[in-house]
This record gives sequence, structure tokens and C-alpha cells, in this order.
Amino acid sequence: MRPEKRALILPLLSSVIANVGIVLAQNATVNVDACPGYNATNVSNIRNGLKADLVLAGKACNVYGKDYERLSLTVTYETDNRIHMKIVDPSNSRYEVPESVFPRPKSWDGNRDSPNINFRYTKSPFSFSITRKSTNEVLFNTTGYPLVFEPQYLRVKTALPTNANIYGLGEHTNSFRLPPENTVRTLWNRDAIGGIPNGTNLYSDHPVYFEHRTTGTHGVFLLNSNGMDVKLQTVNGGTSLEYNVIGGILDFYFLAGPSPVDVAKQYAAVAGLPAEIPYWGLGLHQCRWGYKDYYEVAQVVANYSAANIPLETMWTDIDYMYERLVFTNDPQYFPLAKMREMVSDLHARGQQYIMMVDPAVGVRPGVSGAYDRGQALGGVWMKNPDGSDFHGLVWPGVTVWPDWFNPKTPTYWENEFRLFFDPATGIDIDGAWIDMNEPASFCMYPCSDPSAEAISQGLPPSRTSPPPASTLSLPIGTSAPSLISNLLKRDNMYTNVLNPPYAIHNAAENLSARTVFTNVVHSNGLIEYDTHNLFGTMMSSATRDAMAKRRPGLRTFIITRSTFAGAGAKVGKWLGDNLSIWEHYRNSIAGMLNFAALFQVPEVGSDVCGFGDNTTETLCARWATLGAFNPFYRNHNADGPIPQEFYRWPTVAQAARNAIDMRYRLLDYFYTALHQAHLDGTPVLQPLWFQYPKDANAYGIDLQFLFGESILISPVTQENVTSVSVYFPDDIFYDFKSYAITNGAGATVDLSNIDYTEIPVHIRGGVVLPLRVSSAYTTKQLRKKDFELVVAPDRSGKASGSLYIDDGVSITQAKTYTARYTYSGKQLKVSTKGSFDVGGLKYRTVKVLGVQSAPSSVWLNGHTLASSAIAYNSTSHSIAVNVTQPLTSSFTLKWT
Repeated sequence: MRPEKRALILPLLSSVIANVGIVLAQNATVNVDACPGYNATNVSNIRNGLKADLVLAGKACNVYGKDYERLSLTVTYETDNRIHMKIVDPSNSRYEVPESVFPRPKSWDGNRDSPNINFRYTKSPFSFSITRKSTNEVLFNTTGYPLVFEPQYLRVKTALPTNANIYGLGEHTNSFRLPPENTVRTLWNRDAIGGIPNGTNLYSDHPVYFEHRTTGTHGVFLLNSNGMDVKLQTVNGGTSLEYNVIGGILDFYFLAGPSPVDVAKQYAAVAGLPAEIPYWGLGLHQCRWGYKDYYEVAQVVANYSAANIPLETMWTDIDYMYERLVFTNDPQYFPLAKMREMVSDLHARGQQYIMMVDPAVGVRPGVSGAYDRGQALGGVWMKNPDGSDFHGLVWPGVTVWPDWFNPKTPTYWENEFRLFFDPATGIDIDGAWIDMNEPASFCMYPCSDPSAEAISQGLPPSRTSPPPASTLSLPIGTSAPSLISNLLKRDNMYTNVLNPPYAIHNAAENLSARTVFTNVVHSNGLIEYDTHNLFGTMMSSATRDAMAKRRPGLRTFIITRSTFAGAGAKVGKWLGDNLSIWEHYRNSIAGMLNFAALFQVPEVGSDVCGFGDNTTETLCARWATLGAFNPFYRNHNADGPIPQEFYRWPTVAQAARNAIDMRYRLLDYFYTALHQAHLDGTPVLQPLWFQYPKDANAYGIDLQFLFGESILISPVTQENVTSVSVYFPDDIFYDFKSYAITNGAGATVDLSNIDYTEIPVHIRGGVVLPLRVSSAYTTKQLRKKDFELVVAPDRSGKASGSLYIDDGVSITQAKTYTARYTYSGKQLKVSTKGSFDVGGLKYRTVKVLGVQSAPSSVWLNGHTLASSAIAYNSTSHSIAVNVTQPLTSSFTLKWT
């Protein structure tokens, strides 16, 4: 969705706040480890922690600026599993991530006398460590690595175990387990050009990592939105992790674990619990950049119906806009009346509609109402240092950007949504898609004449096809088919925010390349140098609020490209502009695991079949099956490559049908997992080592994953093959379709003859799965389907599970339904509670897997069942019992 990569060389300017007499040492020979560091003085106890002054311990290094002579340290045991450490300049209020963007945890119940992790320190020179109480292990240790704190360079370094298992520090397309030998993770949000290349900074900033050992897992979160490099290095046998940050403060949270799921929950308590999404958001979504008019969009919907492929939500990219201006529709290609008719038809079929909204507002007085209304409010745009509007280039040509820190901007944004998406007079969308919010800009140096630059780049692009006839009837119909089978201005000591003395490894030419310049000023005095990485998340918050006001009381569904820590509390995320190549198909798994398992953004997925370049039938077929186990499942590609809707190839269509059938039957299992994530942060996708933390073979696996805690997904990941090597931990697994047993031995097993329309899916022993008895075309239809219970015992013959049902759309639920399942000793107990009206839904059957011989007797609530109600399958070694119990009933099923 981006123009060809263009060089952007910023003016050699600086924002001058003098550091008199300082010569910046900028050559690579400077040994930062030889800097003096600090001594801790005036150490005193405070409530649940300690505080101290840190005084420069010797001659200043002045590596990238003047070393601060005095700092302030505060350590707080916020909970028994969380330590909060801050190092700040006591003389000046340096920039911190605003509370309004990242609310801090409110409840503290920690006790420094009995924590699960401890903060220990050495006074001279100052160093600190975090240790685990139960094992006395050192988890974070700065001994031998002096602290460096300069206006535009902060450095903290910790020793790590050899061959450390480090995960996180996203967004990236590296392997899920980061190589500890020589990895630099740069955090600076950018519009990645030409795909999502490995080893570079991408759209989002999540400065948190999990470190896993056989003895436990812990987490480290640095709450800092400035650009940074985090370096993993192994030198002379010693491994380390080093933060190199170009502003702000040191604001660390240390999380004790000890299990990986514990760390995920503890991070959720800091970053915010994930938002609940509407049930329909878990259906299949279809989009393309390049649908030329409303009729083509409607025809795609009709084609999905004709192909018998369930489609939940149709999307439209920027094509609908008039000359690419946000909050407009092209009156010839996407006329309002036809758009309203199409949305009405979709809603009548139980389907949804989503449209793209970009943040950049075209500077077109009298043409762009969004621009005129922003101007009428006194200008809600980001500003140059001289107070003038900052201008850049995006799709409509010369643009401005909303200043999310301006107190007028939320009202402005809500009003634009209210006007354009008004259900009575506008386009009644069900969700929003926000893009280009790193923020992205196409303007090239010197950008002194944006209008001329827009002409040279051909912005806005012209239409290349004639408009559709105004008399065309929509091909959708109104019936869904049935399936066949408040921060104050901060002072800073920055000398140069356009070209800071320490240059992070930004894949763009410099910090301001292809984005809003870092010297741009917000209405509250903050500068973009500090807040750049917050733009996407702040736009997400404003969009969520705007959508919530359109439909009060209902959950919002918003997908964004750029995020910061905590974004999952408001929105979902797609993994950006990938390519239709097998490498990006494989990378998508690690990308999902980062966001869903670590960053607390569970509604995540890739562009299925790839965004850029031409896909192939086999790649798209494989991706259709893998995509069905993305929390966010959307087929989306670019303008230019061949169309790739699932119905374009028979193989892909069948692959989609097969995969959606499994997804939809599992949808309530997964919806229950999402609800649990909202309650306590339990990850909805998990790498294998989350459930097998002592299995060292699993630590590097990122081509398999767990959908929820109990469904093992093992896709074929190579081109033109029908086999895959699957790792089975030392546990029992059951094939999802055939129920065949695999007794895992902590080794790989080669699976063969995997058709392009299939994907290996296994049930992990120890779960009772609530499944819909069959799939449906829409999620509204699906919610009317009965259930069956599949009992997959572990090696001890036990299993458990749960089911959560609500109305699927409301933020606050007046009534809910919950069922708990426990299986042990050949007995299943089902207990239900809650008053949500589930109608006439029933448990049709109970299937018990891993049964080696037919049962002699089966009792339901103490009554012997007739043999006609019981079926034993000697091939799959399973029992199927017809119970036909109301979903609201509690019952017991026992067999011998």
C-alpha cells in the first residue's frame, strides 16, 4: 500500500538547548564499560521499597553528551511478584510516558519482607540485581556494566546465561526466540517498505522481554517510548543484554513469574488486560486494496456465497475515498446511496462491514470537510517548532496530522466518525481499520514545497477505470446462505532531536525518514522525538472512543497497524504489509506469538495469502488453513498483484471450507479463552514451551503453536511438499478429526500425505472441548448450533474444560452462562451457572477419546442408557454417547 522506497534526507538542523563545552565522543572505539558509573548515597527505606541518590563515581565519560552528575533511584515492591525501579534526573522533569497514554497500575500490595523476587544492590560503584527468592538465581545483573545517563543516551546492561532464551522486544520478523549471539532489536515505529524484512524495526514498539530457564520464567519491561537499541551479544563466552535509549527515563518493571503464563498475567496487570471483542470479530474477513468500485466489493460478497465459503465481514481499503481524502466517499465509484444499500444488505444477512480510516488529513480547503472542521477548531494539527502546521505527504497529497495530545482532538475525531459513519445518513460501519499511523509520510527532503512534491509523486493517484453504471443492482441479496454440510510540558537537555548523537539502528535513513519530523511540537509542549512511538496507540484510543459513542454499550472492533505497550486493552493488530512468499507465511507464526502470548494483543493476524506480490494456489491454500488459527483471520492483498479471494482456486476454496469448519466448531472454545484473557491475561495463543516449560527442545519452536491452551497447530511450512516434521512433547495427543492417538516422546514425528486442503491439528490430552456440532455461514447462525463435548484425557485419565457464553456484543453483560467440565475415573461432571438465555441449545453428544474397549455400561445422572445411545469406534478408540441435555443443565456421565 506504499509508494516505492524513496530517500529522505532531513535538513541538518538541531533543536538547540546548549550543553556548553561538551565535545561528543561519537567514534566506535569508546568503551562504555570503562565509564565510571555512579555511587549510591543517602540510601533509605520507604514504604515497600527504598530510595537513593546516585552520584557520578569519577571522571565523566560524556560518550554522547554530558553525563548527569546526580540521579535519583526509587525501588518499589509493588506486588510480591513485581518490582518497579525508576532512575530519573532529580533537578529536571525529563519526559516520561504520559499516564493518559499508559495508565500505571493502581493497586499495590507488595511486601519487601516476603517477595518472590528481590532487588539487591552494591553502593560503589552502583550496580543492582534482581534475584528469585525460591532458587536464589540472579535474573538481572548489572555488575561490571556501569550505568550511563546522558541527555540523549541512557545505557543499562545486564549479564545473561549462556545461550539465553529471550523472547519479545517487538515488533519484528525475527525468530520467536531471539538469537543471543549478535542481535540488535531497534524500537522505533516505521512504515516498513517492500514487505516486513527480518532484522529491522517495524510498525510497533513493545519494550518487554521474557527470559525462560528450566527453573522458571521472568519478564522485564522498560516503560520508555523513545527510540532505542536493545543489543543481545555473546563475547568471549559471556552473554549480555544492553539497552541503548535516546531519551526519557529508566522506568523498569521486573516480573517474577515463575511460569511463562504467570509472567504474561503479571505483564497484563501492568500494561492492561486485553479488550473483549465482539463474537463476530472471530469470523472470516475479506479485504483488498484495489477494489475499483462498490459493485466489485458487492460482487466479492456474492462470490463467497456462491462458493459456499463462510464470510463474516467485508472490508474496503482507501479505494472508497474521494481523491484519497479521509472521511469522504467517491460519488462516482462509491456513491453514498449504493454504499448504504450494500451495508444494509450485509446487515440483513448477519454480516458486517469495515472501512479504512487513515490519520493524515488532506490540506484541501473547501474540498476536505475534515480539514475545514479541524481548522475551525483553531487547528488540531501537529506543529513545527515555529508554531505553523507541519505538512507532509500521504495518499491525498499534502497532509496534516491530528495532534492526539491536543484536548480538542478527541472531540474533533469523534465528530468526524459521527458525521461520516452516521447510521441514518452515512455509512454504518461495524468496525474500523486504522493504518499509516506510525505515522507514515511520503515527503522527501527538503520538503520545502510539499505541493510540488505531491505532483512529482502523482498524489493523489488517478482512477484507471470508468465508474460503474448508476443503475446496477447489487448482487448480494438480503439472506445469508446456509452451509451445505494530562502531562505538563517537560524540559529536556536534548541538543539535537533530528540527528541525535547516538544513532539507533533505524532501517529508515534517520529518525524522521518517512514520518513526521522528530522536532514537531504537540499542544502540551511534548515533542515527537519523545512521543513518536505513541502515535498509533493514541489514534487507536481516539478511534475506540469515537466508535463507542456511535454504538453506546457495544464492544468496538478496531484493527491497527502501529501499537505501543498496552494497545491490546483497546484494539487488535494486523502484522502489516507482508509479501506472498513462504518466508512471510512462516514468519507470521512468530509474529502472532509475540503479540498474543507476550504483548497482550490477542486479536492479531497476518494478511492471509500475503499482501504484496502474486500469491500461488498452493501458498494461498496453506495460508487459508493456517489463517483459520489466527485470532484475526483476514484475506487481504495489494493493488497490482493478482486477486486472491479464497474462491479463485478450487484447492484454496476447499482448504478454506475445511479450515473454517474447524475454526467455527472451535469458536466458543476460543471465545472462552479470549474472555479469560480479558479477566487475567492468560494468553490465547501459546508457544509449546508455555505448557512444557522444562522441555528444552521446545524453546526454539516457532512453526507450531497452541490455539488456546489445548489445540496444537502444526502447519506444513515448505513449498510443494505434503509432509511436515511435528514435535510432540512428552504427552498424549489426539488428532482433531480422526481422534487417532499420538504418544509424544519429546521428539519429532514425520506426518505425510497432508493434502493442500488440510492442516495437522491435534488435541492436547487433559481437556474437555465444547464444540459446535457443525459450522455455519455466519457467526449469528453459528450461535444457534448445538454443542458436543469431546473428552481428551491426559495420561492419568483426567481432563477439564470450560465454556463461557454471553450476548457477544455488549461491553457490560447483564447475564452470562458458564459451564465447567471435569473428567476423572471414567466420569464426566458438567456444572453450569448463570442466567444468560441460551434458548433451546443442547449438548447433543459426549465423545470420550482414548478408550481401548467398548464400555459395558453407561449411566447418565444415574440412569442406565440404552445401547442405541452409545457407539464405540474401535478404529479411533472413542465412545460417542447421545445425551441430548439442555445447555443449562448440570449432569453426570459415567461409564465402565
